[in-house]
Amino acid sequence: MNFTATQHKYIELNENDVPYVAGTTMKVIELVSGQIAFGWSPEEIKFQHPYLSMSQIHSALAYYWDNKEALDADMQQRFEKVEKMRQEAGETNLTKKLRAKGLIK
Repeated sequence: MNFTATQHKYIELNENDVPYVAGTTMKVIELVSGQIAFGWSPEEIKFQHPYLSMSQIHSALAYYWDNKEALDADMQQRFEKVEKMRQEAGETNLTKKLRAKGLIK
């Protein structure tokens, strides 16, 4: 893959302008999604992803805050796409069985 350097030392953009933590396959949006979903601190992110350095984590978070509007819009678009696919797929057989047994609503 071809990458373009950014003003954030540990962040690179791939050919589609998707930001990655340099030298890894971790997308900035994945790191930030985990932080938002689970309330992870940078230290907890490090615990969950020990292959990342604290510098890489903080650089990814700084990149997010510097590009928050665009990345939030991307996350919302991804969520809507997945939700649409889930609705189109309908209920799975497992879900039907669990619902029939009263184990889920």
